Amino acid sequence: MATELTIGELASAAGVPVSTVRYYERKRLLRPSARSASNYRLYSGQDLERLRFIRAAQATGFTLQDVMTLLRPAPCERVQQLIEERLAQVSVRMKELRHVQRVLRASLETCLEHEASGRCGVVDELTATSRSN
Repeated sequence: MATELTIGELASAAGVPVSTVRYYERKRLLRPSARSASNYRLYSGQDLERLRFIRAAQATGFTLQDVMTLLRPAPCERVQQLIEERLAQVSVRMKELRHVQRVLRASLETCLEHEASGRCGVVDELTATSRSN
């Protein structure tokens, strides 16, 4: 890999659109390492790793504000706090998803029970629920 990447090469290597790189620059999460003679942004391998870290942190659910904290030299206690907060959010979301899963399973059972009648019981239940609201 070249030691200096253009913005397009950087974006391609990280699997993101160029607009994402520009957005991160506006948010001050990423900066070009240099400029070419024709004033093109140039990025290093370290910039690519930083971009990959930002994307991985976001995929794990960290906010851009969290990412800014993680990119600064942060004390371990602060990093642990961020991780604990994210774990708590994930736990709440998982509880919500388990509820959705139970509702969907019950709905599927209702569908299977009414399959022979040709009329879906779930549709009837949802229609009745919408009338009572």
